[in-house]
Amino acid sequence: QVQLVESGGGLVQAGGSLRLSCAASTRTFSTYVMGWFRQAPGKERKFVATISWRGTSTSYTDSVKGRFTISGDNAKNTVYLQMNSLKPEDTAVYYCAAGWPGTPYPATEAARFGSWGQGTQVTVSS
Repeated sequence: QVQLVESGGGLVQAGGSLRLSCAASTRTFSTYVMGWFRQAPGKERKFVATISWRGTSTSYTDSVKGRFTISGDNAKNTVYLQMNSLKPEDTAVYYCAAGWPGTPYPATEAARFGSWGQGTQVTVSS
């Protein structure tokens, strides 16, 4: 399994930006499909964004398209989620995840991801 550690969460006003980082214990998007999910209080964990194992393709849930960008730095074994124009409804715990070996891109279901970080809280105030 891949060990993942997220960072970069915090409190921001609506319209602001945050960049989440996900540091991996091994080579990330050159080997695994990577993804970001989020879970709001009392709700199920939902897909946010995914990046292919070559880092050449990305996919997003509709509600974040045009505002969020997933990217990776293979040299640093790190995946990022740049979040702009944040809205109160983006408030959630954000999780980084690595797909099971061999998982094809795109992967949007949580069951396709075998390694998860501990999560980082993002709170957007109105």
